[in-house]
Amino acid sequence: MTVVVTGYEPFGEFDRNPSAAVAERVDGATVRGESVVGRVLPVEFDGIRAELTALLDEHDPDLLVATGLAGGTPGIRVERVGVNVADAVTTPDNAERDPADERIAGGPAAYFATLPTTAVVAELLDAGIPARLSNTAGTHLCNDALYTGRHLVETEGYDARVGFVHLPFDPEGAVAQGRENGATRGGSVPASLPLDVQERAIRLAIGTGL
Repeated sequence: MTVVVTGYEPFGEFDRNPSAAVAERVDGATVRGESVVGRVLPVEFDGIRAELTALLDEHDPDLLVATGLAGGTPGIRVERVGVNVADAVTTPDNAERDPADERIAGGPAAYFATLPTTAVVAELLDAGIPARLSNTAGTHLCNDALYTGRHLVETEGYDARVGFVHLPFDPEGAVAQGRENGATRGGSVPASLPLDVQERAIRLAIGTGL
């Protein structure tokens, strides 16, 4: 069995993306006897389907865990559902594409994650890691990874469970945002979790999903 974990490169106003660091950290790891492949994806709406297809073709994983940054969230968010909407809202992708209310033609309105979401949240909480179940992954590329991953499994014959986990800032990213927000003059500093904790959370999510 093989597990694929994806993260995203930095995007928008952020110079760091902890999901990229976590994907790189788990690349080559073994969880419950299974090999983990970690890859960093470009933040581009037009490329997500091809990137995920290539990973599914190359590695034929039993589990795909996609991850991304949710700046400001105080803990780990395990996403329940991906919806058939691509909308960049106020943050174009790294290729300057700015979709608004776009759909995958012929795709259903939504797909539920097949990662056991509630069990993952329970496992993280038992491990002392702040986590919660989330009912919206937004409409940007984090949602796109979950929806497109599930769509590929349903329509192209892959046999993989699929889930998405949103990660908070790491401390270095939170400090950078605090400076940007004017923390020395009373501006806000977002919540964060150390990368070691975020990596442990993803390893636990993998173990629960296998």
